[in-house]
Amino acid sequence: MKRNTIYKLCITGLMAVCLSLPMSCAKFDQEPQGEWKDGDQNSISGSIEAKIFTMYAKIRGFNITSGNVALAIHSFRSEDAEKGSTASDGAEHGRMYDNFQYTSTNSIISGYYSSHYELIHLSNTAIKEINEIEESKRTESDKVNFAEAHFFRAFAYFNLVRAFGEVPLIDFAINNQDEANIPKSSVEDIYKLIDKDLTIAEEGLPRTWPAAYVGRLTWGAARSLHAKTYLMRSDFQSAYTASIEVIQSGLYNLNTPFEQIFRESGENSSESIFEIQCTANETYKASNEVGSQFAEVQGVRGPGEWNLGWGWNTPTQELADAFEAGDPRKNETLLYFVKSESQLGTIQPNTPYNERPIANGDVANKYYNKKAYTNPELRKKFAKNGFWFNIRIIRYADVVLMAAEAANEIGNAGEALTYLEMIRARARGSNSNVLPRITTAAQSELREAIHHERRIELAMEFDRFYDLVRWGEASAVLGSLGYQPKHRYLPLPNSQVTASNGVLKQNPDYN
Repeated sequence: MKRNTIYKLCITGLMAVCLSLPMSCAKFDQEPQGEWKDGDQNSISGSIEAKIFTMYAKIRGFNITSGNVALAIHSFRSEDAEKGSTASDGAEHGRMYDNFQYTSTNSIISGYYSSHYELIHLSNTAIKEINEIEESKRTESDKVNFAEAHFFRAFAYFNLVRAFGEVPLIDFAINNQDEANIPKSSVEDIYKLIDKDLTIAEEGLPRTWPAAYVGRLTWGAARSLHAKTYLMRSDFQSAYTASIEVIQSGLYNLNTPFEQIFRESGENSSESIFEIQCTANETYKASNEVGSQFAEVQGVRGPGEWNLGWGWNTPTQELADAFEAGDPRKNETLLYFVKSESQLGTIQPNTPYNERPIANGDVANKYYNKKAYTNPELRKKFAKNGFWFNIRIIRYADVVLMAAEAANEIGNAGEALTYLEMIRARARGSNSNVLPRITTAAQSELREAIHHERRIELAMEFDRFYDLVRWGEASAVLGSLGYQPKHRYLPLPNSQVTASNGVLKQNPDYN
């Protein structure tokens, strides 16, 4: 992490806070045109900048990226992750997301749905206010804010359309609740809005920011997200074009060793494309105002010093068995633990801190997610639950693998093999005895290899369930867990359907 950077943080709106904070690392959470002084909250209250800051804070929230709400929907539903914790802790959510026993009254889907629409409403309001400014009078800040708002709206709708399919398309600022009570729009129309929003974001966001604004949205984030949306639609040519543009930009690389990416020292590395900034300091050691519960939700559920968190979103044995022999990424994805001191000699220490965690004897999982494993020195300095831990949303490795997949699907096996080897070579490091180069040019065999590489490289990183769905493999892989084709989409929250007075129709096959 970058040290000795001091600036002031000001976030207003739905997550209002105006603080003067000495920060220990240069993560973007500040007003982009300068340093806010104490007492400035009144001057920015209701401003466009304030809404943008609120969106950055909102996207860090429990229901969108950092809590068990987001993790259940994005991660538990794959074969590689499960609820974890104890059998009784959140048993309802385990049944729903591990075993596809969907219910429209589940609190997680309600929180996920509502929070994304809150982000959409903030975006719509900011877009409206900027559109009302005469074009000749718009500042550079206005133009960037305009692009940021469109990115956030696209991000929210992409999550919603993947999770629920058809949802209400609200692309206007609302003045009263009744205006938001509209029927669902088609998936096609939602993607049309996403395409429009991301095109505007790509045109308005800079390629880079000064170091003081690390974590702020860039052209690369918008173009990479666009590539992901194309892949979800099996539009391989568009996905290829977008991902290749990001690769050829030269803005990112794979020079960061895999074992460093998910350590605090690897935050905002050379392959970071979209990374949500979290921090802690002496005043706010464990606070959602400047950090998140991402590491806490997934931390070791144990006694004493090993009471690091809730122990949710844990890797399965099926994932552990999927790694090729000697793949170094296995030990950087799985956090090993025991359930009593007498078992300490049965596991290898977890690198790089040589720790052997002790979990409670009643936990159901076999591993914890090492991609949310915190530095013990920072645990001592701040708090054990790791509120400072950044959330990696889009990595360059993801883009390289998107390029490999798209290239193979459009008939360019040679290019696909090149990109696939980039990922395997980084993982292999100096050990030439593992992860041999893939050489097959047969499209079906290469497709299988690329699918495997996505699973391993991006394990526990939000997209495995959606990859299975878009590949048409969900029924075959998840059928034994209870998955049926209707489970591609969640039911809409019953509370929303009821409140609409018949306007919002429940998804097919759900009550």
